[in-house]
Amino acid sequence: MKAIRVEGGKPGLVDVPTPEGEGVLVRIVASSICGSDLHMLDLGLLDERIPGHEFAGYTPDGTAVAVEPTIGCGSCPACGEGYNSHCVQGFNLLGLARDGGMAEQVLAPAANLVPLPTGLDVRLASLVEPLAVALHGIDRARVREGERILVIGGGPVGLAVVAGLTGRGMACDVSARYPHQCEAAASLGGRLEVGEGYDVVIDAVGTEGSLKEAVRRLRPMGRIGLVGSFWEPTALDGLFCLKEIELLPANTYVCKSPQRNFEEAGRLLHARPAIAEALVTHRFALDAVDEAFATARDRSAGAIKVVFDVA
Repeated sequence: MKAIRVEGGKPGLVDVPTPEGEGVLVRIVASSICGSDLHMLDLGLLDERIPGHEFAGYTPDGTAVAVEPTIGCGSCPACGEGYNSHCVQGFNLLGLARDGGMAEQVLAPAANLVPLPTGLDVRLASLVEPLAVALHGIDRARVREGERILVIGGGPVGLAVVAGLTGRGMACDVSARYPHQCEAAASLGGRLEVGEGYDVVIDAVGTEGSLKEAVRRLRPMGRIGLVGSFWEPTALDGLFCLKEIELLPANTYVCKSPQRNFEEAGRLLHARPAIAEALVTHRFALDAVDEAFATARDRSAGAIKVVFDVA
């Protein structure tokens, strides 16, 4: 089968055997590039691996599914509560610890297959994973209706947070860097008038600068929901302590019903076609791997979410 594999720090198209072993062989329809894929690539974490943890496709019996890429043992307390990413056996992610979804087929545990709502175009369903990240981040930040909310970041996860908030009936302001990000945020119901004194700030960037902005714009005793990942040490200044701010990081999602974030994300994506229209800016075949990754890196040129159309 065709797949994208990282060799010598560079992703390229290769022919590899169809995966065999325990699990369900999923025929991939769509797989997208996450910002974390780019960071992990630069850090050398993906060498000799098929990347991709945002993907969807069909099972052998024709069921359309999105695949939760976090794999747990299924028996420890964390897995019992649906927190696969905190499994006692360690963090096990398709596309990092195991081959992922940038391929024609992937082998995944049956427990990680989440059926999609009837009528949802599978070509759009690689967005279920980043939407699930956003929804978990909103839950972790304990966002409540009626609070003043700011989202910092107009990339895929920031826009997914906007979609999650407005999909739940909550208004939010958005601080985005580029005009195309502002346009996408507005199309999802975000307001582009940024002020101060917020009850909650969702930081979807994950840099020292974005964290300082969050602290500055929060009211005293406000909350920061961190859905952007820090990839290098980050400092907190004295204002963070003076304001008695809570910092609430979010990592992946809940993988167990009734709070299973993939299920809510699928319903949200099906109910609001505007989400895919706002987030997906570029589509490529697997053999356009060089152009796809270069496009994903260049946010200033208009890229938000880059998707591989596999089948």
